[in-house]
Amino acid sequence: MRFLDNGGTTDPTLNLALEEYALLTLDLSDSYLLFYVNRPSIIIGKHQNTIEEIDADFVHAHDIAVVRRISGGGAVYHDLGNLSFSFITRYSPQRFNNYAEFTGPVVEALRELGVPAERTGRNDIVVEGRKVSGNAQVVRGERMFSHGTLLLDSNLDDVTRALKPKPGKVESKGIQSVRSRVANISEFLAAPLAMDDFRAALLAHFFPGGGPVPVHEFSADDRRRVEELANTKYRTWDWNYGESPPFNLQRTQRFPSGEVDVRLDVVDGIIKTVRVFGDFFSSREIADLERGLTGVRYRRDDLAGALRTADGGSFVSGVSESDLLSLIF
Repeated sequence: MRFLDNGGTTDPTLNLALEEYALLTLDLSDSYLLFYVNRPSIIIGKHQNTIEEIDADFVHAHDIAVVRRISGGGAVYHDLGNLSFSFITRYSPQRFNNYAEFTGPVVEALRELGVPAERTGRNDIVVEGRKVSGNAQVVRGERMFSHGTLLLDSNLDDVTRALKPKPGKVESKGIQSVRSRVANISEFLAAPLAMDDFRAALLAHFFPGGGPVPVHEFSADDRRRVEELANTKYRTWDWNYGESPPFNLQRTQRFPSGEVDVRLDVVDGIIKTVRVFGDFFSSREIADLERGLTGVRYRRDDLAGALRTADGGSFVSGVSESDLLSLIF
């Protein structure tokens, strides 16, 4: 096995692009281990409805990146206290859905650190019944990876807030996350452990013997192609939001002037129909607002622009454009 150096980047779009690039291009006469740490971000499962998984207001206010990955499973929160690992290897039917092959060594490494970790269910690692690692897999032809998270010292308050969708009714065919009781590995360590030291301890377990860790070096051309993949896929709204399955959304809020009930049908990330109901007073035809939002991408900046164009603050008495934007998105 060889180690993949991500260059220390904490950009989730680059790290996910590097992971996919490695999966699709590396010589699989060997297997590989990739570590990466992301700045605050929500990583959405391949088959999920992004809006159904996040608190969009909290994400926007805290500049949290939202990036879709190519593996299934639920949404996870990453920050500088979370270490992601990925084993890239040749596919075999015996390996796929056999998480023990990949999480077993991680459990052993945690136990060496004095953490009483154990595997549970199909793909989780827990300590004293609380989840510290979730895992997922991807197959591409004769290639696969098994990747997961390790909560060393994440901000668990932000985990809860970021992954708590705004109140309202969302109906879609996306795979919804199953929320578990989570914990930081640091809670079970005898002494604090910095991320670099934690990473080094894991590497020492995976590459025993005390010698230099064998590293696969990426060329300048490799890194250029990874950057291109990040730009054309992982940094795009089409991938991160537009790939969501069709969904219906209903959000209701009572303002001093009355209740506003907004209902949207969204397909491929585009608002197809809009209806606005309520007992509010209006000096304009609400149908004009509905037409102004139809065909708009379900994206904060696009919705804000559409509301400005329609003079959204003039429709519902006492309700501003920003109020409507917060209600709709």
